[in-house]
Amino acid sequence: MSHKKQTLGEFIIENQASFKYSSGELSSLINSIRLAAKVVNHEVNKAGLVDIIGAAGDTNIQGEDQQKLDVYANEKFIQTLTNRNIVCGIASEEEDDFITINSQDENHQNKYVVLIDPLDGSSNIDVNVSVGTIFSIYRRVTPVGSPVTIEDFLQKGSQQVAAGYVVYGTSTMLVYTTGDGVNGFTLNPAIGSFYLSHPDMLFPEDGYIYSVNEGNYIHFPQGVKNYIKYCQQEEGDRPYTSRYIGSLVSDFHRNMIKGGIYLYPKSSLNSNGKLRLLYECNPMAFLAEQANGKASDGFTRILDIKPTELHERVPFICGSKNMVEKCEEFMRDAQ
Repeated sequence: MSHKKQTLGEFIIENQASFKYSSGELSSLINSIRLAAKVVNHEVNKAGLVDIIGAAGDTNIQGEDQQKLDVYANEKFIQTLTNRNIVCGIASEEEDDFITINSQDENHQNKYVVLIDPLDGSSNIDVNVSVGTIFSIYRRVTPVGSPVTIEDFLQKGSQQVAAGYVVYGTSTMLVYTTGDGVNGFTLNPAIGSFYLSHPDMLFPEDGYIYSVNEGNYIHFPQGVKNYIKYCQQEEGDRPYTSRYIGSLVSDFHRNMIKGGIYLYPKSSLNSNGKLRLLYECNPMAFLAEQANGKASDGFTRILDIKPTELHERVPFICGSKNMVEKCEEFMRDAQ
């Protein structure tokens, strides 16, 4: 990779002006995520060598067995974000409740909260499939100078000031937005720097890939079943290709680059779907819209949903604009 490419650090500094709030703080925040991502990346890459895979014995708030690496990633991100003295609170998919963080002057002066899925797709670790980290950043709504409350975390996705993900794959990438387009940075492991490799990422308006767990087909709502059948029909540029990794970060990343739709609808097994609004759907929806894509629960824009609890789940349909709109049409017609 050419060394002339812009590093993530340089990019952050150069683009501070486009960020509508105090640029220095957000830059530090993205930098601390970058740092934690490098540390976690190192562990993910050696997961097959040491006994760090497998369940840790605990189950998380969702009742899923925690992988040891989940716990490690969770600790690393919380530790790194806390040390930098920028955030006033963190909510993690792995923690029952949010964490309040006081500023170094002990006066709760920090302005940002971070919501994080430290290791998405972790059940894929021991079979060497890509996993990722998803993050979402808001400005607090409660007064500076007081400890954060649940209200600071239960904001609509449209209030996000930044969001992104790290995909730990064949190459490790950090992709993020501050509301001014989406940019992707690839880690050069030899130097330990992220370089701008995918500037101004955009979903193609149309795509030919649909990503859904078809094993659950029987449990899906009729509208989703009808859309899947539409994807499989031989007509025009269809049938579409089916690609489902089962790691949201990887499926989203591929669809953004190649064009496609991702579906995790509600089902008779999961009446609200399975993905979490705050840690997965909101940040991915923000990225999708910034990249000319679309994200909804089938009827409502994801970013307009007002959360009522930290670990709320919602149905999720996301990707190339025309594909999402077609799917929504099928869902409305089946009502």
